[in-house]
Amino acid sequence: MTSYHVGHRRLQDRFETRPLADRLEAVTYRQALSVQDADRISAADMFFLATADADGNPDCSYKGGDPGFVRVLSPGELAWPDYDGNGQFRSLGNIDVHAPVALLFIDWARPARLRVHGRARVSFDDPLLESMPGAQLVVRLAVERVFPNCPRYIHTMQRVSRSEYVPAEGTTPPRPSWKDDPRFVDALPARDRDPGKPSR
Repeated sequence: MTSYHVGHRRLQDRFETRPLADRLEAVTYRQALSVQDADRISAADMFFLATADADGNPDCSYKGGDPGFVRVLSPGELAWPDYDGNGQFRSLGNIDVHAPVALLFIDWARPARLRVHGRARVSFDDPLLESMPGAQLVVRLAVERVFPNCPRYIHTMQRVSRSEYVPAEGTTPPRPSWKDDPRFVDALPARDRDPGKPSR
């Protein structure tokens, strides 16, 4: 069964790329992660997460951590920690009402892109929580489709420094300054109202 819908086909036909699109789907699309996919994901320190609400309204967010923060549990399952954020829960709220998501992994040093599509769920009492410092919950993804993309427009870049806010075993991340902004202080959850306490 093709992954292309009428909108895809309309543009493929306009630009005469339907045979190419079909070939790419036949040759490069997979229903599970390959060993190379797993290696790339395990080495990633960030990815972009696309979600949509129940009405189809999209959202996209950046997820970052130390390499290995996205766990490859099997060729058909990924998991990653959700860290303390600004409390909007836009991505996870979308997942709660609409499970299909898309992940985009980019290798900036050796330009490459990997797309992973699947169905996500939020797990509050996941057994992985204990092994993910700073996680307030775990997101699990049942992989449905994996495919690479042409890397030609990816700029070659390198990480200059690790974010000091990324949780790690034996360390306490600093408190983000926005939590002390007078516009938000009275709206913070009780656990965040003491400026003397580090952020979770």
